[in-house]
Amino acid sequence: MAAPAMLLLVAAGLALCVALLWLRRRPAGPEGARGRVCVAVLGDLGRSPRMQYHALALARHGHGVTLLGFLSTKPHSDILCNEKIHIVSVSELKVLQVGPKIFQYITKVIAQAIQLFYTMLKIDRPSYILLQNPPGLPSIAVTWMVCLVRRSKLIIDWHNYGYTVMSLIHGKSHPIVQIAEWYEKLFGRLSDYNFCVTNAMKEDLQMNCNIKTDSERPDVEKSAFTELDIRNGNVTQVKERPALLISSTSWTEDEDFSILLKALEDYEEYVSDGIKLPSLVCVITGKGPLKKHYNRLIDKMHFKHIQICTPWLEAEDYPVLLGSADLGVCLHKSSSGLDLPMKVVDMFGCCLPVCAVHFQCLYELVKHDENGLIFRDSNELAEQLKMLLLEFPTAESKLYTFRRMLRASKQLRWDESWEQAVLPVFRNKS
Repeated sequence: MAAPAMLLLVAAGLALCVALLWLRRRPAGPEGARGRVCVAVLGDLGRSPRMQYHALALARHGHGVTLLGFLSTKPHSDILCNEKIHIVSVSELKVLQVGPKIFQYITKVIAQAIQLFYTMLKIDRPSYILLQNPPGLPSIAVTWMVCLVRRSKLIIDWHNYGYTVMSLIHGKSHPIVQIAEWYEKLFGRLSDYNFCVTNAMKEDLQMNCNIKTDSERPDVEKSAFTELDIRNGNVTQVKERPALLISSTSWTEDEDFSILLKALEDYEEYVSDGIKLPSLVCVITGKGPLKKHYNRLIDKMHFKHIQICTPWLEAEDYPVLLGSADLGVCLHKSSSGLDLPMKVVDMFGCCLPVCAVHFQCLYELVKHDENGLIFRDSNELAEQLKMLLLEFPTAESKLYTFRRMLRASKQLRWDESWEQAVLPVFRNKS
């Protein structure tokens, strides 16, 4: 490791020791702090719907909530208007563009750790800190130290593994990825309670990380969205109207949108060959590092029967679009194979049929040919689009059949599922 990086580590360690000694002399805080929860994510709050749902559910059950994270995107208006929820912004730090890459990365991690530690010490003392992972480096270790000092309980909500996300960029054998794996498993064991999103992740946490999840129903990934009445009106019966296809993404390496673009090229050929299919309006929402790359590819495509747009929607507008759409497409491929795409959950909440790309535990959410379709490549997706949209928008179409099945299925709403799986931890383990 470079000498400057070592000096930074030593300085950060000394500063941390001083802060710990000072804080241990402070009183624990007022009795009224009991029940306060800090919901934290070292990421964009506006693009962290599950953590926003947690904050709203906690506030609804009488807890004061500090919602902590980046404010790159505006959170939902329900968050902004809730008097029990106090938003604390953390600055999103950029990597230094000087020195070796390892030095740049270490410098950023140290700076983030110091900033996060300082910010968490300034907020009202929480009884619990509910932390999203990933990203967990350095947030898990920092949050654990804060909990140690402030006598709070650490709860980790495992969405995925951070080291598997990093491996998409650096490769599994990269030293940074291996260090991140060791770190995540070590500090993950120091949490007081844990939630996760799939049974597969629950088993993996237990077997490979020796981490036990506290929820008897780890699949608390239920949607807060509902179907709009617009589909029951005349718009569904309008002949010759285009079909609205929706996909959402973070534009990252775990979603290959070239699959969708190739399938759309095949779909265009089907229509040009005389197959009676509707025109498509394809809306791909989201922000992320690969958006410019895919926009350049889209700009080079010249369709007669397909329009593609890639807007960013505010939190209030996204469920309206889902509730108005005809078909959803999910290209999320879990880096670990153990998490579930929230976008599919929200689509199902709107009774929106979904085509989703295959990965290891997707079967826990999407049942092929029951509540959706699973594809493995662009050819399968193109065939599914053709099959679903034949006879669109009539009630005889396969798409309408899937929608009818989703309406008939009795799915727990987010509130009901959260009260069963999450609330007992805050009620019975204070």
